[in-house]
Amino acid sequence: MLDKNGIAKRIAKEIKDGYYVNLGIGIPTLVANYIPEHINVILQSENGLLGMGPFPYEDEVDADLINAGKQTITTLPGSSFFDSAMSFAMIRGEHVDLTILGAMEVSEEGDIANWKIPGKLIKGMGGAMDLVASAKHIIVAMQHVNKSGESKLLPKCDLPLTGVKCVKKIVTELAVIDITPDGFKLIERAPGVSVEHIIASTKGRLIVDGDIPEMQLD
Repeated sequence: MLDKNGIAKRIAKEIKDGYYVNLGIGIPTLVANYIPEHINVILQSENGLLGMGPFPYEDEVDADLINAGKQTITTLPGSSFFDSAMSFAMIRGEHVDLTILGAMEVSEEGDIANWKIPGKLIKGMGGAMDLVASAKHIIVAMQHVNKSGESKLLPKCDLPLTGVKCVKKIVTELAVIDITPDGFKLIERAPGVSVEHIIASTKGRLIVDGDIPEMQLD
């Protein structure tokens, strides 16, 4: 199985040269550390930054430079700062090519629930509601099962939805899965993980077509 960094490393392979990318809170923020050096990517943070770099080393930390999740970050040459109105104008104007979000649940139709757990105090949906409505392409980085071992890839989400039929791809500790009109489709499996394990861990419809290759992380 992959750890959180392994999930982020695999997702980084989905980023294309010239993309404007928004990284959500949690596992998605780690993707910034694995973007290949040979491609030019602009990372956008919804709190008002364009040109976000990887996480800083201890001697590079600047408490005034944070992402939307309040983690300290670095900036790249040519980066720019602006207010939230301009940041969300960029998001709502569909100028973000790829959004990478965490999720609590995803349905086989591509619905996403990532902002509220009943009975727990949550600050709110935040910018995710704008991102799922406006992004051209959405990839979810998540754990395949919850702490009780129950699948988080479901026929329908049980938790309140953030967006409807918007997710295109999911990367978990077990697999890479596409959302299709017929349900989840298994594309790759994590190193050492069997197809049978993935099937048993997926509650929604899962299409398995032919031999499923292992992920290539290097």
